[in-house]
Amino acid sequence: MLKIGITGQAGFVGNHLYNTIGLFPEEFARVEFQKEYFEDTDKLNEFVAQCDVIVHLAAMNRHTDPNVIYDTNVNLVQKLISSLKATNSNAHVLFSSSTQEERDNLYGKSKKEGRELMVEWTENSKGRFTGMIIPNVFGPFGQPNYNSVIATFCHKLSHNEIPVIEVDGNLKLIYVGELVNNIISEIRTRKGNSEILIPHTSESTVSGILSLLENYKSEYLEKGIVPSINNVFELNLFNTFRSYMDIKNHFPVKFTQHTDARGSFVEIIRLGVGGQVSFSTTHPGITRGNHFHTRKIERFAVIKGKALIQLRRVGFDEVIDFYLDGNEPSYVDMPIWYTHNIKNIGDEVLYTNFWINEFFDPNDPDTYFLDVC
Repeated sequence: MLKIGITGQAGFVGNHLYNTIGLFPEEFARVEFQKEYFEDTDKLNEFVAQCDVIVHLAAMNRHTDPNVIYDTNVNLVQKLISSLKATNSNAHVLFSSSTQEERDNLYGKSKKEGRELMVEWTENSKGRFTGMIIPNVFGPFGQPNYNSVIATFCHKLSHNEIPVIEVDGNLKLIYVGELVNNIISEIRTRKGNSEILIPHTSESTVSGILSLLENYKSEYLEKGIVPSINNVFELNLFNTFRSYMDIKNHFPVKFTQHTDARGSFVEIIRLGVGGQVSFSTTHPGITRGNHFHTRKIERFAVIKGKALIQLRRVGFDEVIDFYLDGNEPSYVDMPIWYTHNIKNIGDEVLYTNFWINEFFDPNDPDTYFLDVC
């Protein structure tokens, strides 16, 4: 079993990598890292000494003074190398650099020099090094005004602010989940390569991205319609947008119920995408679920009975409770990377409709069991 440590574990890419590695407990063991370790030589040495693999993601992307970015990033690499030497480490170190290496800015310069310092360490040790040159990364939970323009747009639109395009350039992009899969593939090779260009998986203008996101706000956030999704990039972008919603206050969403002498009728979902619809009954006191998805879009609609739907983001402690009552039929959509369940808290049988955007495939279920509470 490989012991893997991630500097920058709590950051955007680091958190996704940490959680994904956790899906393979028989193959990988995670070595915990805290950013304070860089200020404590003994703790950094202890961390490094435990690791078979170190993925160095810790870095500064933005600051009002570019010199601070440069000094910080180079200094972090130097501290890591000092610890590798002090512990006589033979670890495989993977380093995240950027396509900005060749640009005339101090961030790109810091990444290039950091990679070169790591290559020099490899030449004088028994360790291995992989330098990954990475395009623009986007995905759920990125920090707005820091990680990417997509993060900024998603945050603003989901909080009723108006995004502004500063430069309508063409962006070469990779989804964070795709990048994580690349990193894990490199770990599995157990080989080093001083310079690997991680290919982008999609390309779009800034205005094209904003147009899609504005449509997601209009269709999904305001009308409850799952929009048309034409390719993997649009699915990833839609899931990214959903991660910025204020789910505590948005859900549950009540259906419009039509009642006459015959009974009642509610429209469950309007779709611009296909998928699978299921119906279930749940006996009083029974809980379903306690799992999460990394790509699927899913809706729970309570039609009859009383239910408690609970969500918890993977890696966090806060549990979000939603109480739904079939007397006022309503739904909750499940964000990706949130483990969720539904429990019958009433005295009668609970009737629930489930919709998910893809057919169930037992060979690729994208369903990972984890208790909410």
